[in-house]
Amino acid sequence: MGRKKRSTASEKIIPFAENKYKLYLKNFELTQKQHEFLKIAFDRNTKVIFVSGPAGSSKTFISIYAALQLFNMNMNQDLFYVRTIAESADRNLGSLPGDVNEKFNPFMMPMQDKLSELLEPSQIKMLLDEKIIQCAPINYLRGASWSNKLIIADESQNFTRKELVTLITRIGDNSKYFICGDPMQSDINGKTGFVSIMNLFDDEASREKGVYTFKFTKEDILRSEILKFIVNKLENHPTN
Repeated sequence: MGRKKRSTASEKIIPFAENKYKLYLKNFELTQKQHEFLKIAFDRNTKVIFVSGPAGSSKTFISIYAALQLFNMNMNQDLFYVRTIAESADRNLGSLPGDVNEKFNPFMMPMQDKLSELLEPSQIKMLLDEKIIQCAPINYLRGASWSNKLIIADESQNFTRKELVTLITRIGDNSKYFICGDPMQSDINGKTGFVSIMNLFDDEASREKGVYTFKFTKEDILRSEILKFIVNKLENHPTN
C-alpha cells in the first residue's frame, strides 16, 4: 500500500500515534543558535529561510532536522532535496552512467549522511520506498510547481542567480524552503547568485512575508576545533 491520501475535512484523520509514517528522531543536545533557527523554521508563517555558514556549522544538518520534525507535524508534506553537480567541474550528468536518478545518486550522499545521523535505517528505508524523500539536480526544475513540500537546497553557493530564481519561484501552497550555502566555497568561478539573492531578501519587508536569512558563523562550527581554526584562517586571509 502507498501513503495515505491527503485528508479532506470529511475524512477520518489517522491518530498521530498510530500513523506508520511517524518518525522517531535520535536525541541531540542542540545549541542556542540551533534553537533560534528552529523557532523560525517551525513558525507556520515562515516560507523561505536562506541559511548561510561555513563548513561544519550545522546548516544542512539543522535544516534536515527541522524538515523531518515538520514532516512529523504534517505528514502530507514530502521532502525534496535539491543540489547541483557544479563541484564536479570536469563531469556532468550526461557523462555519468545510468539514468538521471542513478547519475544524481552520488550527489545525494550528504542528505543520506544526515539522515543516518538522525534516523534508524528502517525509517530511512521507509521514507525512500514511499517516495516521501526525493531528490533532483537544480537544472531539472524548470516547469515544476511545488505544493505541500519541504525543500532543502544544499550547496546553494554553487547555484547561479538564474538557478536560484528558478528554485524560489517554484514555491507553492503549504511549502517551505531551506536554502543552504557557504559563501566561502563556491565552485562556479564567481557566478554564484547565493549571496546577492540572500542579501536581497535580508530586510524587514521580506521577514513580514515569511522570507528569512539566518547566518551561522565560525563560532557555530561543531565538527572540530581544527576546522574552526582553518575557517578562521581562510576568512582572515582571503585569496583573489
